[in-house]
Amino acid sequence: MKAAIYWGQETVKVQELPDPVCGDNDVVIKNIYSSICGTDVAVYTKGPNTGHKIHVGGEFGHETVSRIVEIGKNVTDFKVGERVYPYPRYTKKDTRRAGTIGGFSEYILVPEAKRGHSLYPVPEDIPDRLACLIEPFTVGCRAARRSQPQQGERAIVFGCGTIGLAAAVALKYFGMDKVMLCDVSDFRLNIAENLGFAVCNTEKEDFVEKATDYFGIAPALTGMVPNIDCWIDAAGAENILDSFMQNGKIISRFVAVAVNNKPRQLDLLHMTYSQKSIIGSGGYFPEDVQDVMTIMASGKWNLDSIITQEFSLEQISEAIQTAADPDKAFNVTIKF
Repeated sequence: MKAAIYWGQETVKVQELPDPVCGDNDVVIKNIYSSICGTDVAVYTKGPNTGHKIHVGGEFGHETVSRIVEIGKNVTDFKVGERVYPYPRYTKKDTRRAGTIGGFSEYILVPEAKRGHSLYPVPEDIPDRLACLIEPFTVGCRAARRSQPQQGERAIVFGCGTIGLAAAVALKYFGMDKVMLCDVSDFRLNIAENLGFAVCNTEKEDFVEKATDYFGIAPALTGMVPNIDCWIDAAGAENILDSFMQNGKIISRFVAVAVNNKPRQLDLLHMTYSQKSIIGSGGYFPEDVQDVMTIMASGKWNLDSIITQEFSLEQISEAIQTAADPDKAFNVTIKF
């Protein structure tokens, strides 16, 4: 089989590897589409140890939709030809391989495959190309769920990438009334706006002023602020938490889903008197997979519009480089 192998900073080669051998309890799947994750971009542009645990000389990729091509003699949960979403945490029976299941390889061996655990059947209503976004959408959906959304509430999402947009869609799905996306890329914000979301370019516009116009005002310890119940950070910029502390209303919530690895100081007395919450969100759970599939199958949002470029496996280096430019690309996929 052909497989993209990571060889270090800005070096990925498509090589021939032996086809996987299916054991009696295993399943072999053939990838249909795979999406490029921000962590794939990070490890490509910056080198090892900057994304998922992607090792030099190894396969990588984890956002994929596949079709079953072989099953072991003891397997009864699946049938050949069935379309599935490989759940990265369990696809290889090793959570450390969640980012390296072989999404950029032609085939993946799924040892001791279990339905609704390592492999999920994909509803017919979800197109192939969109289905490869199930994984990043589950991350965004988890962040939305962690925000404890209530019917009619208002939310703001910083970071208009796939995960940020997925969080915004999930917030609406969970019943929130108004959702705004913030970013510095007009290219991505225009796509979000076409999907029905309010947007703010924080590099060109006054965030507090625009948020006040859209959400109205509410009291905070610092005075009157935009009436936002939930803040989601899918961007990772340091000033987002600072803005929440300054402009978050009483009893508002902050969810961190972006990678923030710098220690931060918090005014706990302010947190106490304002009754604010700071919530972490990492990864996803089976309930998020089911919700994302329901969202995608509903057709309520034209989610396919966020896929802006498509490449072949042989073009994977060009594809990753394209995905690294937020002013030219939103989501980039590999078609097998």
